[in-house]
Amino acid sequence: MPTTDEASHDFASLNPESVALLFDVDGTLIDIGPSPFEVQVPDTLITTLDRLFVLTGGALALVSGRPIRDLDRLFAPLMLPAIGGHGAETRLRDGAKVVRTDDLPDDLRRHLIDAAEPGSGVEYEDKGYSVALHYRKAPKHAERLRKHIAAARAEFAAVPTELLLGKAMFEVKRPGINKGAAVRDLLREPPFAGRTPVFAGDDVTDESVFKILPEIGGKGFAVHRHFDNVSGIFAAPADFRAALLRLAAR
Repeated sequence: MPTTDEASHDFASLNPESVALLFDVDGTLIDIGPSPFEVQVPDTLITTLDRLFVLTGGALALVSGRPIRDLDRLFAPLMLPAIGGHGAETRLRDGAKVVRTDDLPDDLRRHLIDAAEPGSGVEYEDKGYSVALHYRKAPKHAERLRKHIAAARAEFAAVPTELLLGKAMFEVKRPGINKGAAVRDLLREPPFAGRTPVFAGDDVTDESVFKILPEIGGKGFAVHRHFDNVSGIFAAPADFRAALLRLAAR
């Protein structure tokens, strides 16, 4: 597998006029924080993304597990095209209306959130269409959370759900929603249609995109870990940000 230097050279040689750039956020564009609510977005990254958005004619999108409202807050003043909630939300153009899937029932969400007991170190995200339980600060609670989620899904068995596993995170969501399916839909729309998709990601939640890259004629880059169907691996988000800067300087 190519080294970071080789991956950086390969990425920087892309032609912005013919590609659609699709980037995961946490662990790819930005460093993983102590919690999802404690992360930093460098000003240089915002400037770089803004420049690449212009160079690609608007064919740049964030592909994240975060809700799009959170992406807008993190990357302000940018309001980029985005896939949020692992595919539950989509915004096709900068500043356009967000289209999202239906919410899970209130009772189910409240039941799941009860696992984030005060002082436990477990934190939650209520996205409406899903609930994520983060235990980066409390790894000892992983098994308790598994059991709590299993019990909640059994109690609300009439509500179809899926369990998504991420970095020190469990997320209960609507079934059939994933980043890969959302990327397919996005690539049918202008200005993304007809371009070569280039995706970068770092987590198991990105596997659904890496899996479809051969079928859609795409190119993949990973950060920190190996996935099938990638052209190169960057050691850390900082290395990937440096490659973005090189591409934006063309």
